[in-house]
Amino acid sequence: MSSPPSPSSNRWFKALRRTRLGEPCLRTYPLECVDLLRRARIAFQAGRTLKEGFRLAQLEAVVRMLEEHECDFVDALGRDLHKPRFETVVFELITVKNEALHAISNLKKWMEPQSVEKNLSTSLDECLVISEPLGVVFIMGTWCSPVQMCLVPLVGAIAAGNCALISPSEYTVHTAELLNRLIPFYLDNECFHVVLAGISDLPEIVELKFDHVFFTGNREDGSKIALAAARTLTPVTLILGGKNPCYVDQHCDIATTVQRIAWARFHNAGQSIMAPSYILCHTDVKARLVQALKCCLMQFYGPDPRESRSFGRMVNLEFFNRTRELLWRSGKVVVGGQVTEAEKYIAPTVLTEVAELDPIMQQEVFGPVLPVLTVNDVDEAIAFINKQEKPLCVYAYSTNNKVHHNK
Repeated sequence: MSSPPSPSSNRWFKALRRTRLGEPCLRTYPLECVDLLRRARIAFQAGRTLKEGFRLAQLEAVVRMLEEHECDFVDALGRDLHKPRFETVVFELITVKNEALHAISNLKKWMEPQSVEKNLSTSLDECLVISEPLGVVFIMGTWCSPVQMCLVPLVGAIAAGNCALISPSEYTVHTAELLNRLIPFYLDNECFHVVLAGISDLPEIVELKFDHVFFTGNREDGSKIALAAARTLTPVTLILGGKNPCYVDQHCDIATTVQRIAWARFHNAGQSIMAPSYILCHTDVKARLVQALKCCLMQFYGPDPRESRSFGRMVNLEFFNRTRELLWRSGKVVVGGQVTEAEKYIAPTVLTEVAELDPIMQQEVFGPVLPVLTVNDVDEAIAFINKQEKPLCVYAYSTNNKVHHNK
């Protein structure tokens, strides 16, 4: 296969601007968005995406793109997030490939009509559910998982027979450039397009009227997207971050628990919407837990994580400064705490003596900072969690099955 065109030969790269932080950011002009949507809608209405063979070919092309350009994705994510090769391959590329391969294996079954149980009013009828594509969907990715959160929804859109416009995050500019260069080379040029837009532009693009909108990000931006979609009665799927609690019971394997928590919190330098945001641990295990976290971080990243090839960096100075401010204004640092602004580096940090009203407990934290609070029992932990906004994830570590099933 010949090489994909270089960025300089791609007409969508003619708009290059800069953000307020002085970092490069690509833009697609509004009129180009209108034209891309028009082309996708014409292709959909012509029935281009309906056949099983077309969908399979596009899904196979996604897999091929990831396999043939693994090194390019590793390089792009390394430049955007200092992301280690292992994290890129496992959590970005393999995740997408597995989704695509699963869709390929099941597509024929998914496309077949499904029989429905009859009731009295339909007893004389033939009752079937026939799955039909919606049309043109708009997929907005996020910077903390810039490949996965663009391409996993795209796999679903392709399998369901939709056309799609994909908007990678402006914060991970090298990954956005790569997707913008590769997708037109591998996927159908009339059905699938990349939109290079800033987060402030997305509500305006959503108002162009799509058949479905998929957004991953924070609650504030998600609210703006939902409002824009509501004006055209467009259905929306929102994956929004939040404060994800992690309860550690006095009855648990501390060594295993700490390894899982430390991996979940500190991979990608803590920039994950699914990472545990804080620990609620039983008072009796706090000292052992903190000591085990120290040992675990030493094992993961060595005596100086800044020198580790396995530890990432903050995506930009805005998130670096926000996380540093929260770190300095909350609790007591017992592990880490070092920062280097020139590298956008914040060490894996554990805080104790954190109060419920501390700044770090009031905001989402996309960074390598883990507050530890104490509770006396699981009921107190549940009461604490229920007072907060509903989280995306809840984690509980205990060898007591009653804790796992306690609501």
